[in-house]
Amino acid sequence: MRRDLAQRGEGRAGCIFWVFVLLITALIGFKVVPVKYRNSEIYDFMYEQAKYAQQAKPERIRKDVLRRARELKIPLDPKKLIIKRQGGRIFLQMEYEEVLEFPGYTYTWHFKEVVDEPVFIW
Repeated sequence: MRRDLAQRGEGRAGCIFWVFVLLITALIGFKVVPVKYRNSEIYDFMYEQAKYAQQAKPERIRKDVLRRARELKIPLDPKKLIIKRQGGRIFLQMEYEEVLEFPGYTYTWHFKEVVDEPVFIW
């Protein structure tokens, strides 16, 4: 069986490309995952506050949400946190922005979370 010794593989260019893609994906994940995790934590906290709101006044809920946002290092402006109790419902809304800095690019991620739950009185 004859082998063609002049034939060469082209594996290096493909390998370099996929390593580059992997590094970019890791960088994006390293920046995005903590921000998304903090956002889901504050949303879960807001939901829990709304779920058990029959005992707490809106001022107390506001104070607790702002405290939790500080703990999570979320840049929440107190003016952009709205808490209303109307009839048998409680409404919580917050807006904030997180700035993600990548090499050569800055992305501002806008979050707007809304919780609207009925208030049950035992």
